[in-house]
Amino acid sequence: MKQTEEGLVDELDVPPISLSTGHKRSILMSLQTLNHLPFLTGDAFGKRIQTRCRARSNLSTALQLSSDESENYAELGTSLMRCQNSGSLLSQPNTVGVIGGVSVLSTLIFLEKLACWGSRNGKECPPFVVSSDPVLSKVVSLRSPFSSARSRIDNIKLNQELVIENLRCKRNFLQQSGARGLAMPCHLSHAWHSEISKDSSLHFLHVGECVAMELKNAKLKPIHATGTVRIGLLTTDSIFVASYYQEKLQSQGFEVVLLDKATEEHVLVPAIESLYKKDIEGARNLLRIAIHVLLVRAVNVVILASDDLLGILPHNDPLLRKCIDPMDALARSTIHWAETTAKVHEKF
Repeated sequence: MKQTEEGLVDELDVPPISLSTGHKRSILMSLQTLNHLPFLTGDAFGKRIQTRCRARSNLSTALQLSSDESENYAELGTSLMRCQNSGSLLSQPNTVGVIGGVSVLSTLIFLEKLACWGSRNGKECPPFVVSSDPVLSKVVSLRSPFSSARSRIDNIKLNQELVIENLRCKRNFLQQSGARGLAMPCHLSHAWHSEISKDSSLHFLHVGECVAMELKNAKLKPIHATGTVRIGLLTTDSIFVASYYQEKLQSQGFEVVLLDKATEEHVLVPAIESLYKKDIEGARNLLRIAIHVLLVRAVNVVILASDDLLGILPHNDPLLRKCIDPMDALARSTIHWAETTAKVHEKF
């Protein structure tokens, strides 16, 4: 399986992707939020599109669209009329709704994958609408050098109902905005996927299912001839995350291998603590040890089910060839759903 893809963000200060070379004409639309939730919308109007999101005090989002082709303006007008008639921001049947999770950065990286991979080979990026709320990160109390893993777990358990309600509100907002399929680029939020998807008719992708299906289609062979294919799993939120990955992978016939408790406490947790103390070299060495512990247990690949873990090793580290980012599978599945849905509706 291919670990790296073109167009991914490697560092925080990388300038935004420019998908357009035309600068002669542009349209600036200020879209006011519904229910006071921050959001970003995107749509493909030809091959050349540039979107920029700017924070404003009134919680509105600026959507910058540029094009060299005059027919795109007619298409834009038609799309706006459809939206006005339907009462939704977007009205295409393959509109993707993205539920922002705990990390804003992970949501932005997922959007970059969606935009870059979805527009390859002359295709148009699927239309999408995003809801991201910074309150969620405060509710679950993101890690810091000053908070223990146990205190964070206790805080998440205490606030589970608030988290679920927050995510349900985002789901409802996206549906009102025209989303017909949902993706949630957040490992922790998937712990409550069933609660969030309840009472909703929208197609709601699950990152665990996406990973399991891709690994199944890869037709991996067991490292030990008499055994089953073993998949390693590293996560910094094992209590909330490990169970659903185990369920989805085991349903496809895989054996999931986790770190033993001692290794997790003395290797993985200190790796994250080193990261937050800006001891990057220390964090890298500890993460390498954790990955090796799983590899010697005959796993085919190691799933890095944590945003923290994905940013530690340099992109050219040989160990990453044995690791996968689950959000890559989620992005590919989202694009596949959008393209398939669009083709189905073209027939009618």
